[in-house]
Amino acid sequence: MSQIAHNPALIPPGISGPAAPQQAPVRGAATAPSRPFSEVLSERTAGVQFSGHAVDRLRRRGIEVDDGTMQRLEGAVDRAATKGSRESVVFVDDKAFVVSVTNRTVITAVDSAHMREHVFTNIDSAVIA
Repeated sequence: MSQIAHNPALIPPGISGPAAPQQAPVRGAATAPSRPFSEVLSERTAGVQFSGHAVDRLRRRGIEVDDGTMQRLEGAVDRAATKGSRESVVFVDDKAFVVSVTNRTVITAVDSAHMREHVFTNIDSAVIA
């Protein structure tokens, strides 16, 4: 069996190769404060996005989403995520949003006029915000 030579150019940035020496921390050197993973994750996942289909539904049905609605929607998605939900229907006043909780993306939106004829499928939870 032949041995493959270690080539640092083939290792992605931020990944140490097998031959990389370990360096001891330098006394008095500034180090970045460690932060809880949950804090870093919440920064990266904050906010809710709308799919193209959802934006189309909002426009066609004249559904307005103001700042208050967005805050309630985001809070509902946060609560659904803590319960392990993957797909949820979130009710905000007279509107319903089907949301991919794992992707934090609104898939579709329904107003009260269309809610009676609508069947929500492929959801594992419902949240009233």
